[in-house]
Amino acid sequence: MTRRELLGFAAAGLLAYGADLALFTCLRGPAGLPPLTAKSLSFVAGCSVAYAGNAFGTYRHLRPTGLRSYAVFLAVNAAGALVQLLCLAVSHYGLGLTSQRADTVSGSGIGMALATVLRFWGTRTWVFRRGGRVGSWTSEGRVGSWTG
Repeated sequence: MTRRELLGFAAAGLLAYGADLALFTCLRGPAGLPPLTAKSLSFVAGCSVAYAGNAFGTYRHLRPTGLRSYAVFLAVNAAGALVQLLCLAVSHYGLGLTSQRADTVSGSGIGMALATVLRFWGTRTWVFRRGGRVGSWTSEGRVGSWTG
């Protein structure tokens, strides 16, 4: 992990967070959508912004191609979205905190922070890996070969 990678991931994430938050606020407020529907739609928009930022910015030297990397990225981010939705559901339905502000804090604040840790790990492990299979002895950091 390098400083450049962390900063690039953070920059892409901040742009994605802005898209997610703005769309969630509009869908939850003026559009009047239910909280989980609004969060699900804002997630897809934020995820697409994050992929573009990481593929064409942070990890551009790895030259992601095809739909595979985008599909895996969506899967990793879906796991992160489940974390966000769980935080929102617990707050809204479990704790009875039903205001727009409470929904925003739980879904786009606390949920996003927890999901970011999962997303960083998944993105660098499964989507934009440097070579070899995940966990393989052929991946970066190999000490030596079996043949000497």
